[in-house]
Amino acid sequence: MRSAAPQARRSHDRADRHARRQRLLRAAVAGLVVIAILTGVWLLRDGEPSRDGAPHWFPDGRSLVFISEVGERMGDIYRMNLDGSGRRRLTDHAAIDGAPAVSPDGTRIAFESERDGNSEIYVMDADGRNVRRLTNHPARDSSPAWSPDGQRLAFTSDRENRASADVWIMNADGTGLERITDDLANWAPQFSPDGRQLAVQVNRDVVVIDLETRARRRLTSAPERDGMNPTWSPDGRRIAFVTTRNRRAEIFTMDADGSNQQLLVSMAAGNVIDPRWSPDGRYVAFVLVPDIPPEAAGERRAEYAPAIYTVEVDTGVVTRISR
Repeated sequence: MRSAAPQARRSHDRADRHARRQRLLRAAVAGLVVIAILTGVWLLRDGEPSRDGAPHWFPDGRSLVFISEVGERMGDIYRMNLDGSGRRRLTDHAAIDGAPAVSPDGTRIAFESERDGNSEIYVMDADGRNVRRLTNHPARDSSPAWSPDGQRLAFTSDRENRASADVWIMNADGTGLERITDDLANWAPQFSPDGRQLAVQVNRDVVVIDLETRARRRLTSAPERDGMNPTWSPDGRRIAFVTTRNRRAEIFTMDADGSNQQLLVSMAAGNVIDPRWSPDGRYVAFVLVPDIPPEAAGERRAEYAPAIYTVEVDTGVVTRISR
C-alpha cells in the first residue's frame, strides 16, 4: 500500500501537468487565431486600393506629397518617394484633408482641411507635426499655394458673400489678407517663379494676373480651347494645364504668353488632372482618373482607383508612381 501511494501521486502529477500543457496549448492556439484574424483584417484594410490625387513636389524632386483615400477614410495627406516607395501618412483625421503644397524650403506643408467644421487653410511641419490653422472664416478656404520666397500663400475663398470664389493672398502666418479678384469664378492660383504673377483658372480659362498692376492676360479661350489647373515650369517660360478640348481631360503645355499650345499627355483609359511641374523641369506629375464601366460602378478595384503618374516632358514617357 505504501508503494502504491507515491505511484498514484506521480500519475496524478503527470495528469495534472498534461492538463496544464493542454490548457496552455489551447490558449496559445486561441491567441494565434485571434492574431490571425486581426492580421487578416489589417491585411484586408491595408490591401484596399488607395485613391490618390493632388500631387505636389518636395524641392529636392525626389519625393511627393499627395492626398489619398483608403477604405472609408475621407482623405489624408501622405508622402512617398518618386519611385512610389516609402509611403507614409502625415495626417490622421476623420475629416477631409487635401490640396497639400510644400513650402519652397521643404520644411512646411500648407493644406486645406474640414477638421474644424468647414474648409480652412492649415500649415504643418513636413513630417506632419505642429498643425496650425491659418484662416478662420465661415466661408470655404481652399487650394493654398506658396510664393517662391515662402513668405506668402495664395488661396481660393468664397467669402465676401459672393456666389463664386475669389483668389486671396495672405502672409504665411495667416495675417495680411489681400483680395486679388472680385468677379467671375477664380480657382487654383499658382505663383510664377519670380513671384510677380499668378496663374489662375478663371471659369474654364487660364488667366495670368500681374500682382503689381492687376492687369490680366487670358491664355486660353473656352469653350473650344479651355484651360484649367495651371502649373508653371520652374524657369517661368511655360505653363502646363488641363483641357477638355478633345472630349476628355488631357494635359497641354503652352508658352507663358499662351502661344505654342501642345499636347503633353493623354491616357486612353481615363482623364488626366492635377498637373504639377517638377522642380528641375524634367517631369510633370499628374493624376489618372480611370474610366469605369457602368457595370463596375461602385467596385473598389485597383484598376479603377485614381493614381499618380509622371510624364517626362522631353520624351513623353509616362511612369506610374502610386502603388
